[in-house]
Amino acid sequence: MKLEAARPVHLKDYRPPAYLIDRVSLDISLEPTRTRVRSKLSVRPNPQAASKREQLRLDGEHVELAEISLDGRPLGKKDYKLTGTSLTLSKTPSAPFTLDITTFVNPESNKALQGIYRSRSVYCSQCEAQGFRRITYFLDRPDVLATYTVRIDADPSAAPILLSNGNLKERGTLDGGKRHYAIWHDPHPKPSYLFALVGGDLAPISSTFRTKSGRKVDLAIYVEHGKEARAAWAMDSLKRSMRWDEKRFGREYDLDVFNIVAVSDFNMGAMENKGLNIFNDRLILASPDTATDTAFEAIESVVAHEYFHNWTGNRITCRDWFQLCLKEGLTVFRDQEFSADERSRTVQRVVDVRQLKTHQFAEDAGPLAHPVRPESYIEINNFYTATVYEKGAEVVRMIATLLGPDRFRKGMDLYFDRHDGEAATVDEFLTCFEDASGVDLAQFKLWYAQAGTPEIIANLRYDREKKTADLELEQIVPPTPGQPNKKPMHIPIRLGLLGANGNDLDLKLASGESIDDGVVSLTKRRQSFRFVNVPSRPVPSLLRGFSAPVNLTLDLPDDDVELLMSSDSDLFNRWQASNDYAARTLVEIVKSLASGKRTNRPLRYARALGAAISGDTLEPAYRAELLKLPTQSDVARIIGKNVDPALVQRAHRQLAKLIGKTLGAQLEALYREMDDKGPFSPDAASAGRRALRNAALTLLTARGTPADIQRLAKHYAKATNMTDRSHALLLLAARGGAEAKAALADFYATWHKENVVIDLWFAAQAQSPLAGTLTRVKALTKHPLFSLSAPNKVRALIGTFASANPVQFNRPDGAGYAFLADQVLALDRINPQIAARMLGAIRSWRSLESGRRAKARKALQRIVRSKNLSPDVQEIASRILEA
Repeated sequence: MKLEAARPVHLKDYRPPAYLIDRVSLDISLEPTRTRVRSKLSVRPNPQAASKREQLRLDGEHVELAEISLDGRPLGKKDYKLTGTSLTLSKTPSAPFTLDITTFVNPESNKALQGIYRSRSVYCSQCEAQGFRRITYFLDRPDVLATYTVRIDADPSAAPILLSNGNLKERGTLDGGKRHYAIWHDPHPKPSYLFALVGGDLAPISSTFRTKSGRKVDLAIYVEHGKEARAAWAMDSLKRSMRWDEKRFGREYDLDVFNIVAVSDFNMGAMENKGLNIFNDRLILASPDTATDTAFEAIESVVAHEYFHNWTGNRITCRDWFQLCLKEGLTVFRDQEFSADERSRTVQRVVDVRQLKTHQFAEDAGPLAHPVRPESYIEINNFYTATVYEKGAEVVRMIATLLGPDRFRKGMDLYFDRHDGEAATVDEFLTCFEDASGVDLAQFKLWYAQAGTPEIIANLRYDREKKTADLELEQIVPPTPGQPNKKPMHIPIRLGLLGANGNDLDLKLASGESIDDGVVSLTKRRQSFRFVNVPSRPVPSLLRGFSAPVNLTLDLPDDDVELLMSSDSDLFNRWQASNDYAARTLVEIVKSLASGKRTNRPLRYARALGAAISGDTLEPAYRAELLKLPTQSDVARIIGKNVDPALVQRAHRQLAKLIGKTLGAQLEALYREMDDKGPFSPDAASAGRRALRNAALTLLTARGTPADIQRLAKHYAKATNMTDRSHALLLLAARGGAEAKAALADFYATWHKENVVIDLWFAAQAQSPLAGTLTRVKALTKHPLFSLSAPNKVRALIGTFASANPVQFNRPDGAGYAFLADQVLALDRINPQIAARMLGAIRSWRSLESGRRAKARKALQRIVRSKNLSPDVQEIASRILEA
C-alpha cells in the first residue's frame, strides 16, 4: 500500500463531510495478535455537503483489509483504492446504503497505544484523536455522529470482562463455553473518537448513584485483582462529581451504567469515552501508603474532568479538531471549579495559576506558541497542549468574570439546550453567551485567535490635593510564530485599592460608571481609570483572583509589595505578591552572582515571608503555597535571555538556605505543630497540614546542618504515608550521601513490585541536581522495571530528568540534550505521541546562554535530519528549531 505524506490541515479549509454515518454495528473477536473487526455502516450522502457526488474516502491505517461489500455485494480491488492511510470507493449510490467491512488488527504489537492494544494482557482502546482508523476503515472525524451497537467475543479465561460504550443488552457463551460475548448499545450519537472497548481479567468495585430525577445508575471501576480497595477514593470522587454537576450546571447523567477501567499503559491521563472511561491507573489507584496527597487530588480532579465531559465533549462534541478547546478548555474550567468547591477555592486558584504560568506561559513565549483555537496542524496529537487546556479554561473563566454568575449560567444552559447532540464550534459557544446576556463578545473572541501572553503595563498616579488616583494601563500582545501583529484584546481586570492600613478603599470612578465586583475592562491599547475620593496614596491590587491570563508589569516599591503580602483582602493576590517578591529576589541574586555585587533584598524578603505566614488565621495549605519558591524554570522564563541554569540553581539554593536560617525557629515550630498523629485522611484540611509540614522541612533541610539531615532521614524512616515518605526521598536524593543511598534502597525493596509506586523512585533519582545524575539516569534506562514502551516509566524517568532537572539537563557539555535526542529518536519508533511530548523540555533553548544554546541546536538538528521521523516528532522538532 502506498503511504501518503503528512500535510498541514487548515481551519479555513473545513468542509462538511460528503457522507454521514448514522448507525454503526461492530462485531469484534478479540485475539492477542489477530483481532477480527466486522463493521456494518449505515451511510448516506450529506445534504449539507459542498459537493454532492464526491467519492467516499474512509480513513484507515495499520489495519489489514479482509473483505468489503456494499449493500451485500462484495467489492473487488477495482472498486476501491487502498493506500496506507485511506480506502476510497470508486462509486457509491446516491441513496442511503450499507457498507460491510472486515479488518484484522494486532493488539499485541500495537505499542503506539492508539486503536486496540494490550496493556498487561488487558485489551483496551484509545481512539482520540484519530485512533479509530486503526481499528477499521471509517470517516474518522468528530463531526460524523452515529449510534453504536458493539458485540465483543473473547476467550473467557483471558477476558472474562467485556465492556463497551452505552448499556449492556446481552451476554452469553459460545462454542460450549470456549468463547463468550457481550453486546452493548449506546443510544446517544457520538463521533468515532469516543468509541471504547475493554476485555480482560479485572476486578470491579461497584456502587450506585441516584440522579436528581430519581434514576438509578450502576457504577463500577475495574482494576487489577487485589487492588480493589485502592479504587475507593476514585469511586467517592465520581459520585461527588455527579452530584456537583447536577447542582452547579443542572447536568444529569443519561445512561444506566457508568464504567471506569484502569490500565497501566496509556498515553494520556484518561479518556472520556461515553459511559466507559479508560484511565491511566496512576489516576485511579490510591491508598495512604501508596499514593501522595498530590495523587489523591489529581484522582479527584481527573475523575471529575472525564465525567464532566459527558456533557461538554460527548453530548456536545467539537465540529473539528480546531475546536478542541471547546471541550477541553471548558471542561478544565469545570473541573477546576469542582476542586475549588470541594477543597479551598484560594489554594486551588493558586495551584492552577502556578501550573498555568510554569507550562502555558512558557509555551506562549516560545516556538510552540499557538492560539487557543489553532489555525493549522500536521499532527493533531501535538495540540493537546497547555494552551488548549489551561489557557482555554482561563478564557472561559474570563467570560464568567465579564458576565457574572447568573448570566454565565444562562449562557451555559442555552449552550446545552441549543447544541445537545451536535458537533459545535467556538463561535456557536460564544453566540450562546451573547444571546443570553446581550453582551457583545466580538472583541473578546480574539482570545481564541491570537497566540501569546499579553503584557499589561500598569502605573498609578495619586493627586493628594484632588484626592484622585489615576490607573494607567497599557496592553502589549507580543508577536508569536505566524502572528507578528496583534489587535488589542478585551481583558477583564479585577482590582482593589489598599489604604495605608491595608484596608480596601471604596472604588468610585470619576466617570460615574459602576464597577461590578471590582472588574474593569481593558479594551484599548491604552486606557486610564480615574478614582475619586481617595483619602491617601493607595497601593493597587490588580488582577485579583488572576482575572486574566496576562503578565503584569507594575513597579511597586518593596514596602508596597510587603503591604500586599500581609494585608490584601484578596488572598490570591496576597500569594501573588509573595511569589512576585520571591521571583524579583531570585533574579537579583542571579545578577549578584554574575557581577559579584551583594544584595540585601533576600533578607528583607525572608523576613516579609515570615510575617506573611505567621498566625493561624490562614489555612495550612495556603501557608504551604506561600513557602514554595518560584521554580528554577519560572526564574529562567522571567530572565528571558542568556540564561545560565547553573546560576539560577545557585540563586535558588542560596535563597532557600537563607529562608531556612532566618525563619528557623518559626519553621521548626510549624514542623512540630503540623505533625498529625491520627489516622490518614485525604481531605483538604489534613492534606494541607502535611503540605505545610513538608514545606517547612524543605526549607529547614536547605540549611544543611547535621541536625537538619538527621531530621530528614528520620522523616523518611518514620513516615506513615506516601506523601511524607516520597517527599523525604526526593530531598534525600537531591543531597546524596549515605542517607540517600539507604532511603533509595529501602524504597526499592519495599515497592519494586508496585508498578505505579516505583515511578516515584525513578523520578526522585532523575530530579537530583547532583553531578552524576545523567549517568544514573542512563543506567536506569536499562533497569528491568523500565521500558520505553511504558509511557508512565518514560515520563517518570526521562520526562522528569528533561523537564524537572534544569541544572543537569542543561549541562554545559550538552550531554543532557544529546541524551534527550537519543531517547526521542528511539521512542519515535515505538510511540511517536510520547516522543513528541518529550521535546517540550527543549522548547526554550533559544533563551539559554550561547554555549548551551549551540549544544541544544545541535541536538535538535540531529533529530530533524533523522530519517523516517513520524509526523508527530517532525512537526514539533522543526517548529522548535526553526522559530
